[in-house]
Amino acid sequence: MNRAHKLLPLALAALVLGGCASATPRAQGASISKIRHVIVIMQENRSFDSYFGTFPGADGITMQNGSPSVCVPDPQRDTCVRPYVDHADVNSGGPHAQFNAAADINGDKMDGFIGQAESGTRGCQNDTNPICALSSTPDVMGYHTESDIPNYWTYAKDFVLQDHMFEPTASWSLPAHLFEVSEWSASCASHDPASCKNDNEVFLNAPPDFGLSGGRPPIYAWTDLTYLLHRNGVSWGYYVVTGSEPDCENDAAMSCAPVPQNANTPGIWNPLPYFDTVKADGQLGNIQSVDHFYAAARSGRLPAVSWVVPSGEVSEHPDAPISYGQSYVTSLVNAVMRSPDWRSSAIFLAWDDWGGFYDHVVPPIVDENGYGLRVPGIVISPYAKAGYIDHQTLSFDAYDKFIEDDFLQGRRLDPKTDGRPDPRPDVRENVRILGNLMSDFDFNQAPRPPELLPVHPPTTLTGTPDPSQLPSSVDAADGDG
Repeated sequence: MNRAHKLLPLALAALVLGGCASATPRAQGASISKIRHVIVIMQENRSFDSYFGTFPGADGITMQNGSPSVCVPDPQRDTCVRPYVDHADVNSGGPHAQFNAAADINGDKMDGFIGQAESGTRGCQNDTNPICALSSTPDVMGYHTESDIPNYWTYAKDFVLQDHMFEPTASWSLPAHLFEVSEWSASCASHDPASCKNDNEVFLNAPPDFGLSGGRPPIYAWTDLTYLLHRNGVSWGYYVVTGSEPDCENDAAMSCAPVPQNANTPGIWNPLPYFDTVKADGQLGNIQSVDHFYAAARSGRLPAVSWVVPSGEVSEHPDAPISYGQSYVTSLVNAVMRSPDWRSSAIFLAWDDWGGFYDHVVPPIVDENGYGLRVPGIVISPYAKAGYIDHQTLSFDAYDKFIEDDFLQGRRLDPKTDGRPDPRPDVRENVRILGNLMSDFDFNQAPRPPELLPVHPPTTLTGTPDPSQLPSSVDAADGDG
């Protein structure tokens, strides 16, 4: 049986999963309260090794005498390929469905990446999508250097880099984003939360615009985090960049036709409009264009919790340019740093799944859903430790745990206590292996000043497309020109 599909024995589950939810200790509660604005920025499809595999002090690519020592099989060419420096601005990556994750992990050997990338291009023969041309030679073993992504490395060096951040589920973008806002990925037969069943691929009840099974829109009847936030008077916003969806709606596909996306179109990266709780609470209006995020930052009116998601053009999802994504993220971070809210903010930056790119760390198993493969994680805050590498085992569940500890006195998305019973396998925030993001902060230090970076830094990236394709809001909101 594939590793990613195995279930934990009950005895092991009892050891791994925590018991009842507990409130944050008072000492932590007094300090965490300095954070009044949490901003989660989620980008697309990069493994930790593909961006930070050579970051000093991090758990990166295994080296011997300064050269990568691992060699991953290439079944099509009957050879093996070592990790190599890749300065290309546009990558192809590999397929990233649940079965691709299991094959990449390959019984903890972490050597299936090239084979999966090659198998994913078989439908490309008559496809004119640029990624198909790129995919003739898999680039999943390539990694980028500091000179390629200087702003990301600056954030990592000057604030906090997390080198054991794992995707919450061994699958693609939609389940990852469902976990991000609700700690679960499921399919529901009706609007009764009890009808929901664990679904790590989320193919059932797919809406017509998902292009999967056709039929009615999905029912997300289980409880999401906004339900608890609303009940406790905690403000939130979900901000969407207008453009195309970042991921293919068939998660195993290497290429697909673009699907339009904006704040009013529910989809892969905008799942909250389908949640019964959001509609019942009358909070659909909290899902807005990213322009509202820039405006809220500028006026010092950021909500307590913000989630910010890109369009395909600035997502870094192959075949979107890395440089576009870095410019967009920098504009978001600069907007917060220029804001009156900077002194009370914490920015959590991550990439939603590994995108088929090589990573050498075996993901821990916590339940039937995850964890998935390792992705980069960065913390930026005036109270973030300086030059700190967090080696804790983390997942996106840690973001919700931090939000709950900060704003909800440690209440959890727990069907036994939140008043909306559903059959989710566990309370993810209480998994014992999950680290605590409090470790990334020093609340005794004086608030650090903003560190504004150029939106368009010089890089060693090659083959960058016309930058005029960048959304105008990136430059306009940042004031960088």
